[in-house]
Amino acid sequence: MPLFNSYKIIYFSFFICLVAAIFPLPIMFNAFRPDWVILVLFYWIIALPHRVNIGHAFIIGLLLDLLLGSVLGMHALLLSLLAYFTSINFQRFRNFTLVQTTLLVGLFIFISKVTLYWIASSMQEIVLHRHYFWSIFTSMIVWPWFFLFMRYLRIRFKVI
Repeated sequence: MPLFNSYKIIYFSFFICLVAAIFPLPIMFNAFRPDWVILVLFYWIIALPHRVNIGHAFIIGLLLDLLLGSVLGMHALLLSLLAYFTSINFQRFRNFTLVQTTLLVGLFIFISKVTLYWIASSMQEIVLHRHYFWSIFTSMIVWPWFFLFMRYLRIRFKVI
């Protein structure tokens, strides 16, 4: 598959994850929304570190800040740091089992949730609800199927 078509698949997956991040859900299910942006970014950096890098993470973070109406640069900085850590350890992460990568995804999302809360609470008074961390568990539950689905798409469309 030509390089342009590879990037089309990658950028389309980023578009879908941004739409999934802002898609309206009922209030009772909103706390269970998986963190699709981190899942997609983590997958592509592990699968194709020469195609998806920290710059992509920064741009996706800025777009997420604009879509969510949060402080500009908050998600961009966080996703850039997570992408940096993933990209310097991608060879190690590739050798992890699916259970280990699931726990690693849970750790990354926990770190992102705590960091986002810390940044937001430093700017205004925010109450931390117990619902805030439920998306960590749903992301961990979704990750194995999401990983296998993304691998299938990468092989099917010959994204290299």
